[in-house]
Amino acid sequence: MCRQSATVCLIKSPKRQHRVTGPLATRLRTLADPRHRRGKRHPFVSVMLVACSAVVAGARSFAAIGQWARNAPQDTPARLGARTVTALGVRLAPSPATIRRLINRACPGGLADLLGYDPAGTNTLAVDGKSARGSRHADTPAAHLLAAMTGTGMTVTQLRVPDKTNEITCFAALLEPYNLTGGDGHRRRPAHPP
Repeated sequence: MCRQSATVCLIKSPKRQHRVTGPLATRLRTLADPRHRRGKRHPFVSVMLVACSAVVAGARSFAAIGQWARNAPQDTPARLGARTVTALGVRLAPSPATIRRLINRACPGGLADLLGYDPAGTNTLAVDGKSARGSRHADTPAAHLLAAMTGTGMTVTQLRVPDKTNEITCFAALLEPYNLTGGDGHRRRPAHPP
C-alpha cells in the first residue's frame, strides 16, 4: 500500500488499530521490502535502521549516511542487523548507493505513518497544507502536502494532495485511520444557500 504517486496518494498504510507499536525495528518489519527477492544483500530493516541512526547522528545526505555506516564501529552494524560477510564475523554496512535506492523505493506513506506521532491524549489537531519547496520541475507542479499536527507541533500524519484536487477533498482520507470527533470545518458549503 503506497501513497507515492498522486494518483494513489489517498491509500493509507496499516489502519491505526492494526499498527505495531514499540521499537523502531519492530515497526519497520511491518513494511514490505520494495526489492525483488533475488539480489538482496542487506536486510531491509537493517538498511533503514542504519539510515535512521546516521540521520540522528547528523548525516544530511546519502553520501554522509554511507560514510557514517562505513566508519561506525563493528558493534553498531551488529546491533542494527547488518549482514556478516566472513567467517570472522565482520559486519558489512550497506553502500550509499544501496541506501539511496532502498529509501527512494520504500513506501513514503507507510514510513510516514509508522514514524508519525500518536495523537492519543491530544485534545486538538491542526491540519495545514503546504507546497514542498524545490519539488517543481519544468511542467510538473510542486508537490502539495497536507499534514495533521498536534498543538505542540508534532506531525501525526501527512499525505500528498493529487494535482487535480484540493486539500478539502483529501481531509477525510488524511484523518480516516484515527477515531476523531469534532468540528466539520473540512466540509465545503455553497456560497449561496438554495
